This record gives sequence, C-alpha cells and structure tokens, in this order.
Amino acid sequence: MLKRAGYGGLIVLLLLAASPARQAEAVPAFAIQTGQPCAACHVGAFGPQLKPFGRDFKLHGYVGNDGKNHGLPLATTMRTSFTHTSAAQEGGAAPGFRPNDNAIIDIVSLYYAGKIAPNLGGFIEVTFDGVAQRPHLDNVDVRQVWDGQMFGHDLLWGVTVNNGPTVSDSWNSTPVWGFPYNRSPLAPTPTAATLVDWGLAQRSVGVGTYALWDDLLYTEVDVYRGLSAQNLSMLGQIPDDGDVTTGFLPYARVAVIKDWTNHHMELGAYTLSGSNISPWGWYQNYGITMRATDMALDANYQYIFDPTKAASDMLSAHATYIHEDSAIDGNAQAWWFASDHHSLDTLRFDVSFTIGATVTPTIQYFRTTGPSDRTYWWTQNGSPNSDGMIFEVAYVPWGKPNSPFPNMNLRLAVQYVSYFSFDGSTANASNNNNFYFSLWTALKL
Repeated sequence: MLKRAGYGGLIVLLLLAASPARQAEAVPAFAIQTGQPCAACHVGAFGPQLKPFGRDFKLHGYVGNDGKNHGLPLATTMRTSFTHTSAAQEGGAAPGFRPNDNAIIDIVSLYYAGKIAPNLGGFIEVTFDGVAQRPHLDNVDVRQVWDGQMFGHDLLWGVTVNNGPTVSDSWNSTPVWGFPYNRSPLAPTPTAATLVDWGLAQRSVGVGTYALWDDLLYTEVDVYRGLSAQNLSMLGQIPDDGDVTTGFLPYARVAVIKDWTNHHMELGAYTLSGSNISPWGWYQNYGITMRATDMALDANYQYIFDPTKAASDMLSAHATYIHEDSAIDGNAQAWWFASDHHSLDTLRFDVSFTIGATVTPTIQYFRTTGPSDRTYWWTQNGSPNSDGMIFEVAYVPWGKPNSPFPNMNLRLAVQYVSYFSFDGSTANASNNNNFYFSLWTALKL
C-alpha cells in the first residue's frame, strides 16, 4: 500500500516538518518580516499581484527581513462572500446551498510564510474550505537560494519544492497566481481546462531548480509526481474533483525580463507534459488514462507612475496563451471516446489600474476552444468552447505606509462575470453570469 501511495505524500509531509510550525493572498507575515507595507510588494496593497520588490523577495526565497526578531512568521486570512447568478442553479449551487443568493465563508487559511533558516524560506498554507466543509493542504513553496556569478554577471539560483506547476512563478500571468485572484466557489464555471491550468495544483509535488542571470534571463526546470487518490484524501483533496496521476511530469519555464525606472516587462514561455493521467479522477476506475502536453506563452507589463512611493498609481497588464494536445492511452477510444486525440486552446488577458494602491479596477477577456467530443468533455453538445469577460473593482484601505493597522489588511471587491458562450452554448450562456461580492481579511498572528 505504501508503495502504491508513492513518494508524493512523504515529500509534502517533510515540507511541513521542515518549518517551525494555496487561490492566493498577501500575507502580513511577509510585511512584518521585511518591515515594509503590503503596498511595497503588491499591486493594490493586497496580493497576489507582485511589484518588482515582491518578485525579488520571492525569488530570494522569502528570507528578506529588517534584521529584527518578529517571532514565527504566522498569518491567517478569511474570505467571506455573497454570490448571485443570473439564473438559479438547479439542485443548488453546491450540496447544502440554495440555488441562488448564497452568503458564505469561502475559506479560512493559516500560513507559515517567511524565513526558516539562512537562505531558506517558505510559503506553506493550510485552508478550511467553507463549501466542501473540510481542511486541506493549500499552496506550498519552500526554497533554498544562493548568489553567485556567471560570465561576469550576477547569478541568483535556487531549489524549490512545491505542490503544483506555476506555484513557484513570480509573474502574474501563469495560472496559479493569475487574475482573477479570487472568484465565487458557488458560481458555474466552464468544464474544460488544460492540465497546467490548475489541473495539478495542490494535487502533485515537485522539486526543481531555477536561476536568474543578470536580472535578465529566468529559467526553471521542475519534475512533478502526481499524488495518488489515497494521498490526495490524506491531504484533504477530493480525488474525483480533478485530474489524478501517479506519474512523473516535467515542467519548464523561461522568461526574459527587463526593469527600467518606471517600466517593467516580461516575455516568457512554459510547458508541462505527463502521462498516466485520469481525467476528472473517476476515469481511473475504468482504467482510462491519457497523455497530455501543454505549451504556453505569457507576457507582463507594469508602469509605476512614481517608483519612490509605495502607494503610487500603477498600470498592469498580463496575458497568457496555452495550447494542449492530449491522447487517450490504450484502446479506450474504441469503445468510449469519439476520438483518441483532443486539443484545447486557452487565451486570457487582463488590464488593471491602481489608484493610490487603494482602488483597483480590472477587466479581463478569457476564451477556451477545442474540437467537440461529447463523451470526453461532458457538455450538453460536446463542445468545450467558452468565452467571456470579468469586471472587478477592489478597495484596500490599509497596507500602505503609516497604516493604522500594520498587522492587518483587508480587501473588499465586487466582481461581475459575463459569458458570451458557456460549454459550447451561446443561447443560455448568460444564465451563468454572476455577481460576486467578497471581503478578504489578513492578519499577522
């Protein structure tokens, strides 16, 4: 049984043991450790969207500090919300919830977030899910970092142990840290998604190495191993809620970055490949597995109006494109699927403008397209196609210099999701439109 469970769960447990004590947040423990307000690291004074200082802090292993002893870097967050959909959801928005107009506590999270030892730090999150009513291990990223020289230029390199592709990324265009930074857990979402697009987040464990050369070229190579259904259950995940694999999955990332005084740009690519993947978990009960390869491009641009001020106005833009090719293993296609090969393309881009690190309106366009197969996508007409827009306005009163509550921050946001098509249908797509009102609080313990 232990052999079947694999090594994934063991590595994650070792991560937790290594500390004296993932969606995405700004953690006050980081602010206290560095002696800087949230606005120094985060666009809009609340995470996860990072500014240059925040990216540098993460790349250096979360160990930057002001030289003072602030105790263990522990923090907690809680998000409460209200969701209204354009049409009531038959059978309820989720088990135990009404068909519409639900007010809930989305999540309560506890973090160890900061320095563990010299050059060793981490971000370790445990979350109680208010919809599933169960705790689970959320995002984990533990790093050991070194500085050196290569070809006469500065070289920063390190080792990361984390629990999902793109968790280790420092730019906000890859899936785990990309917009929307939070969305309703009780609103309908499209069926189809690529493997790298949250398919293995918190459902795998990986180790890799990364390097930043001359503050210009970033490279990363990781190898992930999917967690078995048994290990997923041990860590609070529901095996049938997503893809399951116990195979190894290589991941690679490359990016060219350039920082000027006001302008900051990144152009990059990332890829993930794996086999022995059971789509949506339960397919493994029938011995159906697939191979998938994702290739993606991404870009970021930020303009800081006054770099000398932590609470400066700021323009941010992000984009990503993901193409996936997948193939059903064995002879499953002959008796079940219309085709043994499938492809999926996802495009997202967003623009935000932050006023005084306090008010941040954001707009995003998203689109996912692919060929139809009713037995593979499980949509009404077999099509995975969905597209639409997200509009959001966030308000963060604190997290700036001279904030009256340095150990606490909050984010109030209203979000509207509008679908042009949903799971291949345009006729009833607007029934899935939703308003989402959320209050996110963060507290240093």
